[in-house]
This record gives sequence, structure tokens and C-alpha cells, in this order.
Amino acid sequence: MCNASPTVASGHAAPIANTKPALMKTTTGAALEAYHKELAEAQKQVAVFLVKNHFKEIDPNCKRGMFFVTYPLHEAVKQGNAYIAYWLLKFGANCCALDGPFRHHAYHYAKKHGGEEMLKVLERYIKSSMHPHPVRPPLSLRKVQYIPPPRGFEEFFAKVGADPMAVENEEDFWLQVCGRTSAIKAAQLGLKTVCIDKRGPPGGTCLNVGCIPSKAMLQSSALYHEAKITFESRGIMGAGNLSCDFSKMMENKNAAVKKLTGGIEGLFKRDKVKYLKGFGKLTGPNSVTVALNDGGEETITAKNIMLATGSEIIEKLPFVEVDEEQIVSSTGALALTKVPEKMVVIGGGVIGLELGSVYERLGAKVTVVEFLPTIGGIGIDGEVSKEMQKILKKQGISFKMSTKVTAVEKSGSTVKVTTEPAAGGDAETMDADVVLVCVGRREYRDGLGTEALGIEMEGKKIKVDDTFKTSVPNIYAIGDIIHGPMLAHKAEDEGAMVAEYLATGKHPHLDYNNVPSVLYTHPEVAWVGKTEEMLKQEGVEYRKGKFAFAANGRSIANMDTDGFVKVLSCKKTDKLLGVHIINAIAGDIISGACIGIEYGAASEDLARVCMAHPTVSEVLKGAAQKTAFGKAVSG
Repeated sequence: MCNASPTVASGHAAPIANTKPALMKTTTGAALEAYHKELAEAQKQVAVFLVKNHFKEIDPNCKRGMFFVTYPLHEAVKQGNAYIAYWLLKFGANCCALDGPFRHHAYHYAKKHGGEEMLKVLERYIKSSMHPHPVRPPLSLRKVQYIPPPRGFEEFFAKVGADPMAVENEEDFWLQVCGRTSAIKAAQLGLKTVCIDKRGPPGGTCLNVGCIPSKAMLQSSALYHEAKITFESRGIMGAGNLSCDFSKMMENKNAAVKKLTGGIEGLFKRDKVKYLKGFGKLTGPNSVTVALNDGGEETITAKNIMLATGSEIIEKLPFVEVDEEQIVSSTGALALTKVPEKMVVIGGGVIGLELGSVYERLGAKVTVVEFLPTIGGIGIDGEVSKEMQKILKKQGISFKMSTKVTAVEKSGSTVKVTTEPAAGGDAETMDADVVLVCVGRREYRDGLGTEALGIEMEGKKIKVDDTFKTSVPNIYAIGDIIHGPMLAHKAEDEGAMVAEYLATGKHPHLDYNNVPSVLYTHPEVAWVGKTEEMLKQEGVEYRKGKFAFAANGRSIANMDTDGFVKVLSCKKTDKLLGVHIINAIAGDIISGACIGIEYGAASEDLARVCMAHPTVSEVLKGAAQKTAFGKAVSG
């Protein structure tokens, strides 16, 4: 914490004892110009003092009144910074109706906590004011020696259990995080923030090897597939001669990643987030030691620490080990140098289906092997899963459901995959050029130092309370390493809310039932809230309305009619319980349902909203009409 104006290395004021106080009235010429120059410099130095001492809500001109000046004044007196104390008094008196009592309070606080130099400065201030008051305060204030600061205020000036003055000269961060959204939000709210990431380019898995690069490939491959399959039927001829420049497609994907990660570094600079590229390890309840990528170490002392280390792919399994060449994870699948002729995807969840569909569109023969009887992973509605499997199968993807992989062996330029029915039975072998392993992700806590600090766990997850605080009071955790869905947008919201909580005290709240999920194949699958299976298991009586895109005018015009919207509501109250969508833009349409569920809307509320026509999203209204009224106007 800095304890001085930036021009005074010792922490004490620039000498003013032999100068005429600037608060004396000047009206003309050079004197007026000098006064304004001194005033501007004082405003600047006071502003720096306020920011560095975390008085982020205080205007240097102190337009908010006496009590908003008092607390930083107390700190200036403690630090022996007469220059700042003098100008805080000046600015405070300019805006306080209680001018006299305010100055006398400051004088008596200085008498109690400051030295002779401080007393002289304050006496000089009082005597030189335009409305001088005697040094002796009025009777009503004779016992007022100190106005206590707000609850928790002293934490601004101290480490846990330390004397406030013992940490004056240390660089003390309010918040250290390992997540870009958390860091940016915290900095925007005025917290001094450092972000640590071992990868180098910021943005974590999502921007570098997850959400963004995969969506770039999904978009490019979808356009290529659309052109080859539908253009001639639309009257656009010549599509049969299209070819794919895979290396160019990968360059575009890399360019999107570079632009976004560079943009994050730009936001860090804009919001003054200190960014350290290296591996961070907890070395205490208030410290993180960073092994820098460029060599050496740096230790950060922080008031609060937020863990946002995310998750990583599961690389090692009893039957297979990823080499990122022939046997690849999602990371390796985003870095292939050519489209394989044959690809086997182990795992029919979101990631496996997305990347499998990319390579199927580009010409690979793709087979998905899934242990469960349904695709889409945990949380997908059964009816939606079955319909989506039909659509993907029609597109050309093969499925081996209720099947387990028992061995994956490389044999020259091919890979042999051995499977057998999950319930038992005869083994089968398939050949592939590339095997994509998508069997899930695991929480990343390797070398983080949580065990040494005794941070409490819930199974493999870090245990947190309703403010995302761990068992170590000033260490917080968010994202994939705590409970809830392992989704980027869930982690982003958690990080922003924790930053807001630390900066303002606003209690965080996120209902995981209202966090949407999206499968970015073509068509997309999106859902929020409960599935039919969940409601049946919970014994909840519900109503169901389903509207097909085949009855939607815009979808027919677009020649893209696969899918439907399904709306579930409580049978007794009509409260929205779940919405499930299969459509080319399902991930965009689901946002309206998220708002409805978050704010407790009924299906009738959605049914009565005036939506633009003709649009694809009107189908949400049609499904809600069927749920609320039993029939829809147009389908």
C-alpha cells in the first residue's frame, strides 16, 4: 500500500509551512493562475491517494460531504501525510455545511493520532480559512475525538491479524484470480487485480482450445456442407465442384483465437489488470508464488484470492492413452493437419458430437461409440436425444450405442479399436485413421497447493459456501473446480459475481437449474431447466407443448426445418419448468426461455408475448401456446 503522494518519496508532505495557504482567495492575474495550477496538482495527488488507499467511491472534490472525507483523512493523519490531510480538509470544507465542526473534528483526531507537524498544519488551515473558528470546538463536539469507520473498513489497511501500519510499503493486491472474466470485472469495480495463467495467451480453455476454435471449425464446416448439399436445390449452381482447403480453414480458426486472446490482453491493459504468464501455486492464505514462463518466480500478496483453474481433458484411461497424433483429445482434434478418412469418436457427449460432426461434414467417415443408450451427455432430454441422433445419423454419422471400448492399439498408420456391448457380448474391432477420445473432463488442481492449506473438498470438487468462499476465509473458488455444470458461461457468471461481492458486498446468486446448455452441431440442441425424465422422477405433474419447425414459415423459407421446441410447465401453476430446442439457431433462441425461467414466468406469459414475424424464434411462442392453451394458432 502506498502511503505518500507520488512526488514525495518519504511519505510526508511537500513543505508548505513557509508558503501562503492556497485556500486564501485570489482573484486576478498570475496569482489566480498559480492557484488553479496548485489546485489541479492537489486534486491529482489526492485522487492518487484515494485510489491507492482503496477509497474508490470518493470524489477528489469530495462532493459527498463530511463523512466521506473523514475516513481518508484519518488514514492520511495515520500515515503522517500532512499534504494530503491539508487538501482533504480544503476539499471537504468546500462542500460541507458543517464546515467548522468538520475541521475541529479533524484537529482533535490529529491531536490524538498525529504529531506536532500535523497539528501545525491543521491549526494553520483553521486560522487561514475564510470563516475561522476558534481552535476550541463547540460544546457538542468536545467529546468527539474519533468517528469510527464503517464495519470492515480497517481491512483496507491491514493483512489478516497485522497492524495497519505494518503493511504500508508492500504491494498489496485486493484480488488475485486465474480467470479473465473475474479479473476484468474486479478491476472495473476498482479492485487492484492480478490474473495468472500458465498458458500464456489469456482466455483459458474456452478461447484457446475449446469453445472458440471449435465454433470456428463448426461454422466453416457447416457452410461447406450447406453449399454442397443444398445450393443447387436453391438454384445456386456449381456447388458440386467445391473443395475444402483444410489448412486455410485451420488458419482462420487460429486467427479467430489470436484476435480474441489479444483482445483480452487489451482489456487487461485498459482496466489495469496485472497479467502474469506462469504457473501459480498457493503458498499461504494470502499469497501465490508464480513460476513465470520466461523464467524466475514472483510472489503475489493478495487480500483475496479467487481460484478459477477450470478443467482439463482426461487423457489416460485403462484402455487408451492419448498421443495427440493418431489418438487425440479435443485439443488434438483442433490441430490435425488433414481430414482423416476414418474417425472413431469415443464418447457421444457434447464435445464428441461437435467435433465428430465437423469431420463428417468435411468428408470423414465417423463412428461414435457411446457407453450410454442415448447421446448428448448428462442433462439432455430423452426425446430430444433420440430425435437428434436420427438427424445426425441421416447426415452420415454412425452410432454404436450401449457399447464400451476395451482396447485402442496403434498399428502403423491405423488405429484398431476394440468394442463390446456394455451389457456383455462378443467383441468387435474397427480400423480408424484417427481416434478422438471425448470421455469427459476433470477438475484441474494439480500443484495448486490446496491440500497444503487444508482447503476442504466435496469429493473431487472444492467445497464453497453461498458466497463461493472456501474453508480458507479469503480464498474463493469458481467454475469447473466447484459444484455445478462444467460450462464456461456458468464460470464467467460466478467469477463476475464474486468480484462484485468482494467490491460491493452484494451477495452472489446463481441458480444452476437456470444455466442453459448448448450442443453446437447442425442443427444445434439447447435446453434450460428440467427434462421430462427429471420431472417424472421428482413426481412433478407437468404440461407439455411441442411445436415443430416444419410448421414455421421462416424455417420453410430457409429450407431448414429439422427440430422442434418443447415447453414444460407446472400443471397446477403453469410456471415454466423447462424448454428444449432442436434448431440451427437453438443456442440463440434459448436465451428467451432463460429469461422466462429466471424470472418465474408462466408458459402463458411466453404465449402472449408479441414476437416478430416471420422469424424462426416464433416457434418458442407456438410451443408455449400449446403448453398454456392446448393449441397453437399456426401449428
